[in-house]
Amino acid sequence: MYVIDEEREEREIQAKYDELIAACREQRPLQPNEEADILRAFRMAKTAHAGTRRKSGEPYIFHPLAVALIAVKEVGLGPIAVVSALLHDVVEDTDITLDELRMVFGDRVATIVDGLTKIDDVMVIQQAESKQAENYRKILLSMCNDAYVIFLKLCDRLHNMRTLGSMKDTKKLIIASETSYLYIPLAHRLGLYTIKTELEELVMRYTNPEKYAEIESKIAATAGTGEKLRECLYEPVCQMLDQAGYQYTVKTRVKSVYSCWKKIENKHVAFEEIYDLYAMRIILKGIPREHEKEECFKVYAMISGTFDPNPKRFRDWITHPKNNGYESLQTTVMTPIGRWVEIQIRTERMDTIAEKGMAAHFLYKEAHPEEHIESNPVEEWLAQIRTSLEQSDKSALDLVEEFKEALYTKEIYLFTPHGKTITLPSRSTVLDFAYAIHSALGHHCIGAKVNARVVSRSERLHTGDQVQVLTTENTIPTEEWLGECQTSHARDAIKDFLRSSRKKYLAEGKRRLGEYLKKLNIKNNPQNFGQLKRFFNQPSDIDLYYDIAIGTIGEHSIAECFGKARPAPQLFFLDKYKDLFGVPASKEAIPETPLPSRPFLLDREYEDYPTETAPCCKPVPGDQVVGIVQDGKIMVHRTNCRQAMNEMANHENHTVRAKWRPGGELSLLTGIALTAIDNKGLLQEITRHISEELDLNMRAITLEASEGVARGIIMLYVNDVDSLNGLIDKLKSIDGVEDVHRI
Repeated sequence: MYVIDEEREEREIQAKYDELIAACREQRPLQPNEEADILRAFRMAKTAHAGTRRKSGEPYIFHPLAVALIAVKEVGLGPIAVVSALLHDVVEDTDITLDELRMVFGDRVATIVDGLTKIDDVMVIQQAESKQAENYRKILLSMCNDAYVIFLKLCDRLHNMRTLGSMKDTKKLIIASETSYLYIPLAHRLGLYTIKTELEELVMRYTNPEKYAEIESKIAATAGTGEKLRECLYEPVCQMLDQAGYQYTVKTRVKSVYSCWKKIENKHVAFEEIYDLYAMRIILKGIPREHEKEECFKVYAMISGTFDPNPKRFRDWITHPKNNGYESLQTTVMTPIGRWVEIQIRTERMDTIAEKGMAAHFLYKEAHPEEHIESNPVEEWLAQIRTSLEQSDKSALDLVEEFKEALYTKEIYLFTPHGKTITLPSRSTVLDFAYAIHSALGHHCIGAKVNARVVSRSERLHTGDQVQVLTTENTIPTEEWLGECQTSHARDAIKDFLRSSRKKYLAEGKRRLGEYLKKLNIKNNPQNFGQLKRFFNQPSDIDLYYDIAIGTIGEHSIAECFGKARPAPQLFFLDKYKDLFGVPASKEAIPETPLPSRPFLLDREYEDYPTETAPCCKPVPGDQVVGIVQDGKIMVHRTNCRQAMNEMANHENHTVRAKWRPGGELSLLTGIALTAIDNKGLLQEITRHISEELDLNMRAITLEASEGVARGIIMLYVNDVDSLNGLIDKLKSIDGVEDVHRI
């Protein structure tokens, strides 16, 4: 428990400020006006937040000081970021206004702070589908105008995650879910891998604490392996580099808990089978930019000549850097003690970008304003996002979801007939390629010659393909084209074309809508029109009028939107005639095993809601759970369920604290997936363990064999997570069973 001692707190505040100034000076010499601005911002923030404390009990000023220190030491930002970080909460939480900040610190600081300030406009929030999504959209728009907004938002989120322990359990889950939903993908895209890794670790610690503790203990148990690797790998590599005359630094790391868990979940391997648990990074010093690639490959040749490399694990990110600027050679070699180790080879410049991400570029520009520096890929990416966000009429939820999905997308490199390189997301098609070159080319695309082979518009492309787009003036986009492309750029161009072609239906659609609303005695006003758009999920006015004009949306559908439709006639059947009409007789229905009426403890205001276990993650007693309000009931999910985390990230007000009610037996349906070597008696052995030894009730079992391998899914009822884990361990002990995991 935090003990308030104001004298001690004053000393700590001053010490934190001194540490911040020292970190700024260590990065580069501060100009007198820069240091004066930092001091002025510190004093303003300290005064504005005076008397306010965090949930932990600490003075609130500790938080902006910590965010500013992260910005300097862990991201590598400069004085402008420090001033903005110190002031990032004053507009949202105190009486200080943006105009006051603008007068004292200038337009840029005020703009950055505004971008970091949450929306509090009551009308905007009431009309929004999701308050959180509207705030995400504001952050993204602000980020496009000044990248420091998202850098500082990541620093802010990192400190909030580090100090999450004092929050209520439900709030912890909501903040962790928001972090996973948007901030981790952004850290990945901006190349802030250290921050991304720590955020992943912290999210897992709160959403899946048991598994986190289990893997953490297993990593700790491998400590002795590191010493052996030092003798058989680290020392020989250093000797080779010394003999070749390189100046260098070698760093080692152990794979994070979250990365291990992802590999276990995605590859269905045991912890002991993770071959890249250890990694080594070789950083070459003093290498001129023009010789970096050559020297990195020389070091790779030395290492691969001594240690056997895994040919499937070689990555050349120097010839083709990642879209966030990351450059490195990566290989995985077998060591004399039988361990695979990943080795990264890079120069100091590459390492700075890898550690600081694209913040390194912005810091250099801030320190050298007199130099003309060409735009980098991230600035071009931000410009594309700004155009997409400002021109789109999609809802905030749809925009953010589309943006988030694009952050992790891998890229492919394609070539025009003249040798120009076009970079597109993986799984892109010929149509995406055509629109990437020019909208007119896309509008008339009928196919392409890919490596001299004629293919259709929907043909997927692969890295290295040379593509010549084929067109005809007689071809124009149709609705079906939307299913033939992958990129939002191509889809938006097609939608814009369709929308413009539909404008001729505008007058007819307006006329019909007016007639329908008049007959139904409904006012033809903007509020009711907005309700129609939401009901029919129409992205624009033109699309709605078009569907009304061609009859897709009629009077009955509009009446349904406003609750004025007459109920459709019902057909009633005697049981003995139901089969004739494809209606199952009631006596043949197979009832689900009923759940106890109150299996969960909920927040008091939700106690009267009915509850169900979510089918997506199938929680059982013993799992950490959370409730999500949905259609008048509470769906209870596991806390690490991806669907639940997305809901919490976008709809905080739908989240309900939920715990299993203690006492009483409760059997819930869950499932396991199994992979085994196919042999005689396998199915009998599996069912014997489940039914006879463990006395569990199976609902369904499927088992298919192909090329000597059997794969199956078993649905069964268990009382708690311990019973389920006991079953998984039991099945793993059967001869020939290779993998068993929960689904």
